Amino acid sequence: MLIIYIAGFIVCMGLALGLTPLVKKFAIKIGATDVPNARKVHTKIMPRLGGLAIFLAFVLGLLAVLPIIPYEFTPREVNFIKALLCGGGLIVLIGALDDRFELSAKVKLLGQIIAACIVVFGFGITVDFVNIPFNNTYSSLESWIAIPLTIFWIVGVTNAVNLIDGLDGLAAGVSGIAIATIAAMAFVMGNTMVAMLCLLLLGSIIGFLFFNFHPAKIFMGDTGSLFLGFCLALLALLGFKQIAVVSFITPLLIIGVPLSDTFFAIVRRKLQKKPIFAPDKGHLHHCLRELGFSHRQTVLIIYGIAAFFGILAVIQSSAALYEANWVTFVVICIMLFFLQIGAEITGLIGKTKRPVLNAIARLRMKASQERGSKL
Repeated sequence: MLIIYIAGFIVCMGLALGLTPLVKKFAIKIGATDVPNARKVHTKIMPRLGGLAIFLAFVLGLLAVLPIIPYEFTPREVNFIKALLCGGGLIVLIGALDDRFELSAKVKLLGQIIAACIVVFGFGITVDFVNIPFNNTYSSLESWIAIPLTIFWIVGVTNAVNLIDGLDGLAAGVSGIAIATIAAMAFVMGNTMVAMLCLLLLGSIIGFLFFNFHPAKIFMGDTGSLFLGFCLALLALLGFKQIAVVSFITPLLIIGVPLSDTFFAIVRRKLQKKPIFAPDKGHLHHCLRELGFSHRQTVLIIYGIAAFFGILAVIQSSAALYEANWVTFVVICIMLFFLQIGAEITGLIGKTKRPVLNAIARLRMKASQERGSKL
């Protein structure tokens, strides 16, 4: 099985390497290009639609691997794969239309809701129960809660990944790290179906990154960012057989970078009395660039942050298997502390909003004064 999955990973990476130049030519031919403006970092017209290469490589690789897998999937797993392909296909279509025709935010949101409804109502996939971190039991969810919660999760994560797509290779790399984290957890839990999907998708992303890392030759566009967000939403929350032992903290950690950036963007815009969906240059990658980091350094720093979240997710989920709830508590505290400190240092909320750093500075000043008085 492992050999087949590794072969599938290599096949998908090769397909992405071969398909991306073709998609680039196609994007230029139909006018799916990104024009520079005040909010964007690039200074020349760039072809978009690169996510189409990721999607095609993933689907073709999946079709090549499925017939040779010596394993019979359960009905739930078959439904999951169908939901991923059908919902993901609609998301790719919406993203491709946006890359070419610049759809309005409302139209894109409606399309995402329809894709989420396909998953929920078409294939019966919902969040059936949750595991509370400090309780050894798990609670079943009524359908009137499970259905809107699942739709909200899918739409929210899909948009969160879309929001961080602001630098060459950023969204693809962060998504790849999150997917690699899910793959590692799936292997530990013995969930071969999720591990397979993650490896195929990861191979497609890495193949595309050869053309998307700085300096990029093609952007993934909404075609790619929406598709990867959609895949992450499903894989992070619904892809585990033993979901009862995975608390609700785990999927939040896996996609910590896009979710935290989205959260701080909402807070920032509320404080500035701007519409939530109003674009700005206050995202994490913008703030790091303002601190003086180069394009490539900024992307690598965010990769490191994504990897940090991934490690926390693996630690937390592994501890949950042994009901070590104190580890979950420690992980939550570490996550919240670093999120707040990082937001204040980079200015994610605002240049003057630094309550924790100011408190630390006052304590240091007070301690210095006390030492001076003793001398």
